[in-house]
Amino acid sequence: MMFISNSLSLLLVISSSRSFMMNPSTTTGSRYATTKPLFIAVSEQSQLAQLAEMTTLSIDSGDLKVIEEYAATGKITDATTNPLFVSKAGLSGDPLYSAMVDDAVSYAISSKEKDEKATIDLAIDRLAVNLGSAISKIVKGYISTEVDPRLSFDTDASVARGRRIIQMYADAGVPKERVLIKLAATWEGILAAEQLEKEGIQCNLTLIFSFVQAVACAQRGAHLISPFPGRVLDWHKRDQGRTADVEPEDDEGVIAVKKMYNYYKVHGHSTICMPASWRPSRGAGYELDEILALAGTDRMTIPAPLLEKLATSEEPIERKLDVESAKKSDSPLVGGGMMDEKEFRYLLNMDGCGNDKLAEGIRAFVGETEKLEAAITDKVRAA
Repeated sequence: MMFISNSLSLLLVISSSRSFMMNPSTTTGSRYATTKPLFIAVSEQSQLAQLAEMTTLSIDSGDLKVIEEYAATGKITDATTNPLFVSKAGLSGDPLYSAMVDDAVSYAISSKEKDEKATIDLAIDRLAVNLGSAISKIVKGYISTEVDPRLSFDTDASVARGRRIIQMYADAGVPKERVLIKLAATWEGILAAEQLEKEGIQCNLTLIFSFVQAVACAQRGAHLISPFPGRVLDWHKRDQGRTADVEPEDDEGVIAVKKMYNYYKVHGHSTICMPASWRPSRGAGYELDEILALAGTDRMTIPAPLLEKLATSEEPIERKLDVESAKKSDSPLVGGGMMDEKEFRYLLNMDGCGNDKLAEGIRAFVGETEKLEAAITDKVRAA
């Protein structure tokens, strides 16, 4: 890797010789390598650099080349994936990912599972781990891998699947301290996270659209949550039939995440607030609105197109969230500090956005998983 810099920017040239190897004890020798040099220029005055001083940044992508490009800036430390990214990788036909799919199928078949469904489930998990293992060689921080979203209402199965994913990572040489098990923030998913956290397996509770979800996750000891401010804004615009844009401070998604962040700081929860899924509060041309309005939150995960916008702007960023200010906010204790299932389900039901968007998000992730399952099934049967 070669670095060429001046007072304005850092030019990064990433060698095409960098490769990503699966653990030789669990693969047939598949090699995952970039195929061309990647270039990106990042100013130390850029909004990307400014934001990285306030908030730990993750890239929301399953594209190894793109992840490598942004990780090399030194501003991105983590990466998140979801069933959509895994499905896209598995169905892309790109040799880079086809090798991962072939390894996953071979691994599952050789494991002699009890039936075809179990074999296919294992292959899907293995593919997610293959992708995550490759990413772990690019970023230095966390990688997130999601449990099959079809298990979102099955605590025991989610726990078992989380343990299996962690073991596969360990077999590939990736320590559990670097992996976050992603679970949908249903009641069952939150209880699964509680159990896994007790075993030292850190969890990322995703598909969070309501305050009650965020509070329950923290009360049950989740390591990190991923609220989706953009989708919260979407719901409110649709619910109100609103076409007019809003200022970022009036964006319902921004308001929701700030409330979660403030509650955590007031009540001493160590759970990390890492928003994801962004929308322009003021409409087209203002794609960074929500990101800039939440500058200072613990972490953020941001897709490449928005990282590019941050990298190419040098407009000053004002910190909007900080621990000391949050501690002064009015955030009454919820559920006596540990809400039960009845209270959680009632409060979630009464939150139209949380209830609707959680169901919608699970359906979308299940849909992507089923597309991948169909392709993996064909490969298993052809083997």
